[in-house]
Amino acid sequence: MTSNVLTSEPALDAPLTFSAFRGGFPALRAQTYLSICDKMILHRRVRAAVEEFLDRLEMASVNRVQHEQRVASARRKFARLMNVAPETIAAIRNVSDGTNSIAWALPWKAGDNVVLTSDCEHPNNIYPWLRQRRRGLELRVVDPLPDGSIDIDALISAIDGGTRLMTVASATFAPGHRTDLRALGEACRKRDVFLLVDGVQTAGIMHHDFSIEMVDGFATSVSKGLLGLYGFGFLYVSPKWIERLEPAYLSRPAVVQKTDDHSTMGEFDYEYQPDSRRFEVGSFNLAGAYAADASLDMLLELGTENIEKHVLQLAAKFHDGLCELGMTPAVPGRGPKQSHIVTLGLINAGGHGFSTDPTIQPLSEHLVERKIAHTIRRGQMRFGLHAYNNDADIDSALSAVREGLQRIKSGSAS
Repeated sequence: MTSNVLTSEPALDAPLTFSAFRGGFPALRAQTYLSICDKMILHRRVRAAVEEFLDRLEMASVNRVQHEQRVASARRKFARLMNVAPETIAAIRNVSDGTNSIAWALPWKAGDNVVLTSDCEHPNNIYPWLRQRRRGLELRVVDPLPDGSIDIDALISAIDGGTRLMTVASATFAPGHRTDLRALGEACRKRDVFLLVDGVQTAGIMHHDFSIEMVDGFATSVSKGLLGLYGFGFLYVSPKWIERLEPAYLSRPAVVQKTDDHSTMGEFDYEYQPDSRRFEVGSFNLAGAYAADASLDMLLELGTENIEKHVLQLAAKFHDGLCELGMTPAVPGRGPKQSHIVTLGLINAGGHGFSTDPTIQPLSEHLVERKIAHTIRRGQMRFGLHAYNNDADIDSALSAVREGLQRIKSGSAS
């Protein structure tokens, strides 16, 4: 079996390999962490960046404008990660922030509709659209396919002359299938429909190129695959749409100013920022910006094409091993729907953190004992992989699953 010992972190000027990257996560010394779809774990460089911010705050050694250089730097790096111009990126708080920003910015009129698929989405990408029904908006809810993935053809077929927006997740909240954003992007672009993506499950793990995928909006926090802190994220808005969008909230960062003096009001006849910064509100989460600036450095150095290849190989190995144990994951082990997420059990056989499946619940309890980090969502056991995972992690998880199944079969599971 491959060694599961962590290497020490290399010097900052050394080339960053997957093994060296792994060595910077103290959490991996205590557990097999297969739960990035739930939350991040902290790399030492990210923690050091946050401590730098706190040191500067403690000693009052840096002013606000200097702190915000990290916001601008993080914006630029995220733009590079997604192959778009920096001015298309706004610094926001989280996916909900970005989704609501777009929901209130579009010029809706009575009879307009939004196309979505609720059973595949996190509730935070449903409630903003339910709220818009008070403004006369119609929701066109498309059922998922029997395997739990998004029905691309049905979504496209639901578009008509009144459709203004389609919203999907880049990888479904449950079970975790990857979405064909390019196919949806092409269809929406032809019909002048805004394609909004909840990208929190794939950003930093799967490779994205918005010029190819043709998404119009992409909202994410940095608290999962981007390996930052809660309360900081990014919103991409296509230049094609920006002049048609009026932000619901307005503060100094969102309007054109001719000075860096934060106390200056400027003219009453204000002008929106000509780019995505018009969606930035108030003071930034500076600790989050410092963290994201550091984590994005590493993700850019590794490269998302390399990260995607790495995690999909591990996911395929995990999938195959589970099938050999008689457990068939919901997300395929290969092909266009494959993602870094591996799920077991029937969807909706339970809820958040529990399952009514007679195998999943006791198996989960055994994995907790073996320190194999995972979650249960909508009754399914869910694993999520990132660049720091390796073959030894998969071997450990498969060994624990095998043991757990044997305990259940023998009736000794607690």
